[in-house]
Amino acid sequence: MSNIEYLAKEINSRYGNIKRARNCFLYTARGVRLTDMYQEGGRAILGWGGGSAFTMFKNVMNRGITGSFSTDYEKQTVRAVQRLFDSCRELFYFNSYESALKAAVQFSAAGTTVYKPWNPVYIEWKEQESIVFAPALPWSQSIYIVAVKPAVVQKALEDGKLISSNQNIPAPLHAAIARSIYDLIAALSERQEKHWFIYDKILTKYWERKGPYLFPKVAKEKYSDFMLHCLNLGIVISPDYSVPSIVPFGADTGVFTALKNNPFEL
Repeated sequence: MSNIEYLAKEINSRYGNIKRARNCFLYTARGVRLTDMYQEGGRAILGWGGGSAFTMFKNVMNRGITGSFSTDYEKQTVRAVQRLFDSCRELFYFNSYESALKAAVQFSAAGTTVYKPWNPVYIEWKEQESIVFAPALPWSQSIYIVAVKPAVVQKALEDGKLISSNQNIPAPLHAAIARSIYDLIAALSERQEKHWFIYDKILTKYWERKGPYLFPKVAKEKYSDFMLHCLNLGIVISPDYSVPSIVPFGADTGVFTALKNNPFEL
């Protein structure tokens, strides 16, 4: 059983199925609101609703262009990614992180970087030759994008490296991904340190915070117990020790009162 499957099982056993998700909250069949700090490993960092991305998905879906053929919406995704990284890019799509990273390294072993919004380490993204990117879209769990500079792609072709996408993205999802990228670009300038440090008084006892990302101070062998302790208090944290939890943007600090009053022994 994977860590994610284990988390889902433990949520269900305590609170029943998730009936609704909004912003950084999950609402359960038993009427309990859970504060989501896992956020699908970062794909739901902009919230669970999808916002205007969902509207774009629905509008294109209504046009019936859901097949494997080419559409203009592919160009929208390319333009959005180029805007995000402030550089010309060719895109390749994969259904796993491993396959995307492998392809990215084949393009440029020394120039591959994995993109993370609000990265705690400053990176000049437009200078990176090959970037692995997971869209900040909650319902795109199996989509990974590799954004490569055209000159690097051309060099790979000249060297006999025939790298192609192993996944076709239907038009509605292209439209949603493009919109989510523009939403992310807007959020990058809106969300700042002042939105994250307000939770430090409670959270930094258990995590080291870097931007919105929370890296556990809890010993690795105790982490599973800590995860269940938080879940009992209505807080969903990352089920994987190596994947950071995320500060719940927009949540009232009161969501951590139960954790403050019921501390976990480090």
